[in-house]
Amino acid sequence: MLKQNRNVKLDEDICVHIFTASAAMVGVCITVIGIFQVITTLRKEGTLGDDLLAVNAILYLASTILSYWALRTRNVRRNHKLEKTADILFLVALTFTTVVAGVITWAMTFT
Repeated sequence: MLKQNRNVKLDEDICVHIFTASAAMVGVCITVIGIFQVITTLRKEGTLGDDLLAVNAILYLASTILSYWALRTRNVRRNHKLEKTADILFLVALTFTTVVAGVITWAMTFT
């Protein structure tokens, strides 16, 4: 019983980390979109980077909402499903962040 209780506590801890990191990454994406808009306005040319960052922010927001829902639910089975989904979505968004960084870098280099 103690081991099972410890696993539930550990899962809740992971969910808290996903929640805080995803929420922070939404802010980072929005900040970079703003900076990117200034740069593209000054250069008088647009790129796909700000659109990709907006999609990235939505992925992080979905991860944040799922992890918050997992923290608030009382149903253990639902909690584990939400945590797993939030975890996978967070990793997808994190990978997408790296891809977007590469796209922005190459777009700025070749123009």
